[in-house]
Amino acid sequence: MDDKKINIAIVGLGFGAEFIPIYQKHPNANMYAICQRTQSKLDEVGNAFGVKTRYNNYQELLKDPNVDAVHINSPIPNHGEQTIAALKAGKHVACTVPMATTVEECHEIVELVASTGLTYMMMETVVYSREFLFVQELYNKGELGKIQFLRASHQQEMAGWPGYWEGLPPMYYATHCVGPILALTQAEADYVSCFGSGTIDEALISKYGSPFAIESCHIKYRNSDLSAEITRSLFNTARQYRESFDVYGSKKSFEWSLIEGEDPVLHTGESPERVTVPDYAHLLPKEIQVFTQAGVYDSDDNQHLSFIQGAGHGGSHPHLAHAFVNSLITGKTAYPNARQSANITCVGILAHDSAMNGGHIMKLPKFTLE
Repeated sequence: MDDKKINIAIVGLGFGAEFIPIYQKHPNANMYAICQRTQSKLDEVGNAFGVKTRYNNYQELLKDPNVDAVHINSPIPNHGEQTIAALKAGKHVACTVPMATTVEECHEIVELVASTGLTYMMMETVVYSREFLFVQELYNKGELGKIQFLRASHQQEMAGWPGYWEGLPPMYYATHCVGPILALTQAEADYVSCFGSGTIDEALISKYGSPFAIESCHIKYRNSDLSAEITRSLFNTARQYRESFDVYGSKKSFEWSLIEGEDPVLHTGESPERVTVPDYAHLLPKEIQVFTQAGVYDSDDNQHLSFIQGAGHGGSHPHLAHAFVNSLITGKTAYPNARQSANITCVGILAHDSAMNGGHIMKLPKFTLE
């Protein structure tokens, strides 16, 4: 492997701290800097991991010529603006989901990547989870046959999360659903139609003007006979956490388990069997293979809400970090790139617009398509 090292700066040290030891161990990364507005939190994390370069001001970090790339883990409302600022400052960007909260911000990011030649990658956990890698392997081997339909759901109770989540339209955070069903066949969404159902508490509705407890969307694939369905809920819906996808093929079909901790089901004709999904650490450099099974937020006294409810994100974190760093070393595009990320993210944004307009069909913008 190339011995070049990329200087990484992590922005946001809640969930973001999970990636610090991964970059520290990656053979082509230098965990150079961290950024957090709260000085006490910044120093606590910096001291714990031995990261010397620290910023409590994002703009000051972007002025540092030693920073090659930023990995953004800030609150959702900041993703678009912080990504745009980083690209304008000449930095490569990895950003946690979603890419942005408006179509306009997604468009600007795509245009900046095209004009600067910089790399952008949305860090969508599900498309690097062991479950997705398992289904992708079956698909690539031809074991699923012709894909006939895909379905995904992400149901999560967000009570107790930071205030910006309160009343968030469910489809604004739909990438965990949209990502895997498009990534499997490297497809693009052409148009969507979405319906809202039920209502959330009145106090929550006023924050975003979104009344729905559940939003359910159909996606029509571009240049394909395929369509898919996704379901999202965030508040006032009784359901154990479930972040799932199902794939129906002509030879075999994969269905996610209904209850956390159970094995998924593989159907061959009318013969279903539960399958144990293997780990895919062997795809990674040996230095970071351990992080598919263990991380910062594993101990009982040190857990992040995304880990408590998210089952460790399917061992995806080292795969995400490696895909990003490897793309910067080799010049090979990592999935999802800026355009693909915009297509995935705009599905959710436009799905909510559709739900607010009685299911009206919404076409994906041209800038999200090849």
